[in-house]
Amino acid sequence: MHIQLLKSKIHRVKITQAELHYVGSITIDEDLMDAAHIIEHEKVQVVNINNGERLETYVIKGKRGSGEVCLNGPAARKAQVGDIVIIITYCSMDVAEAKTYQPVVIFPDEYNRL
Repeated sequence: MHIQLLKSKIHRVKITQAELHYVGSITIDEDLMDAAHIIEHEKVQVVNINNGERLETYVIKGKRGSGEVCLNGPAARKAQVGDIVIIITYCSMDVAEAKTYQPVVIFPDEYNRL
């Protein structure tokens, strides 16, 4: 049997941009992606601290070192620039492995930097 559990989390980053007329997804600074072990096109859950909205989308690489966190497409309606969000990834593994697994959690500063 496999269970779903937390793989990684970017805890409390600020939305820097919202692009309604874009194909969709969330763009994240590549430094943040690397630190949180998130790869391009990976499915993520985005939880908005300011308004309680939750959404699922996929990740696009943002410019390394930019601090960029941009909601694209319809997701842009779920947050405003300046909102604080948590970006979460999950993985599937067997119960024995899950008992010893340690997720990666990063805590960027107020400028979305490590």
